[in-house]
Amino acid sequence: METPPVESTRERLLNIAEQRFGEGGYEGTSLRAITVAAAANIAAVNYHFGSKEALLRAAVARAMAPVNTERRRRLDQLEAAGQPTAEQLIRAFIEPGLDLVLRRGERGAIVARFIGRVAFDPSRRIRELYAAEADPVEARYLAALQQALPRAAPESVAFGYVNMLGLLALHQSQALSRAPGTEDVDDASRLAENLIAFLVAAFDRGLRA
Repeated sequence: METPPVESTRERLLNIAEQRFGEGGYEGTSLRAITVAAAANIAAVNYHFGSKEALLRAAVARAMAPVNTERRRRLDQLEAAGQPTAEQLIRAFIEPGLDLVLRRGERGAIVARFIGRVAFDPSRRIRELYAAEADPVEARYLAALQQALPRAAPESVAFGYVNMLGLLALHQSQALSRAPGTEDVDDASRLAENLIAFLVAAFDRGLRA
């Protein structure tokens, strides 16, 4: 039997930070609580990250990287093939977000809870920190949706886009109540299809000129 790889101090700090920040928020989680749980010390945080906020930033960047990468890949592929439709764009955006929770077991639930807590943190500074990681890709999707819906006013498309983000976050949070390891591929696919169909209809009916 192979011995599982040993986590580095940096990885332990990031893993514990995700869990603790997701449970208690940034202000409600002390750096000491993180270092004790990670069997590390403040000096290790300063060495690897520089500060508590820098640790949060690194955890957000790591958590968002797979979703951002997949969304960017899908959008690049769609745009290379021509003008994507609103439905194609919605699917390319929604599926990676749901996949974060529904098909990655316990790890997915921890990351999704963490991202949700940071994205809706009461502190504007913390929300802006999250946005710095998410906005570059999200801005491309918003621009692409505006091109795919030329008859709709840009502010109307932006309104629909914000509501799409909210619905995605809602379904992610609901999925967190499921026990790790009980994910069903058919259930996950059905949820994605239902949400995509609803959003396509909402954009089509709500944003007509």
